[in-house]
Amino acid sequence: MNNDRIVRLHIQLDDVEPAIWRRVEVPLTSTLKAVHDVIQAAMLFEDYHLFQFEVGDRRYGYPDPDWGDDMRDARYIRLGAILARGETRFTYTYDFGDDWRHSVVVEEVVAADPMVDYPRFVDGARRAPPEDVGGLPGFEEFLEAIADPKHREHDSVMTWYGRPFDPTDIGLDVITARLAKLARRRAVGKAGFEKSRNRIN
Repeated sequence: MNNDRIVRLHIQLDDVEPAIWRRVEVPLTSTLKAVHDVIQAAMLFEDYHLFQFEVGDRRYGYPDPDWGDDMRDARYIRLGAILARGETRFTYTYDFGDDWRHSVVVEEVVAADPMVDYPRFVDGARRAPPEDVGGLPGFEEFLEAIADPKHREHDSVMTWYGRPFDPTDIGLDVITARLAKLARRRAVGKAGFEKSRNRIN
């Protein structure tokens, strides 16, 4: 059954060196909106901006008639349906201003561990950019300024960000807590669905 299958995804922020990446496991039944939620949690983004997935020649996000009608709704397409079409690589873009493009690769589909709550974080490297930092050029300037107390922008960047920024610290505790919250939400939803199904039967 699909409920018992888990997809391992490798997510890497494009055009950044050293690489910023995450590996997560999500249920095969997850919608692309749910995958968006997982990427936001794993990258420590705040979900302030729009997003889209590009899968083959199709785009998924929140459809808006003002932007053309070829955007499909990410809430209604499941990962399993994408894999069934043979798609194992796709692009996720978050914040069309900063334009954070991520390459998402399906590494494998495995049986779920009944003792594990999904989605879950597996591993990764380096901290993702802060929100609204100004895309790749802004992130490079931010890293330079925050690392060097003598940099002319150091104080203003520290004031803007509000705390130290360690590019090697992915924020494991926060990532784990955020994904645990998503897993709890999923468990509650599943339990409610089972209860309603049992009432009908």
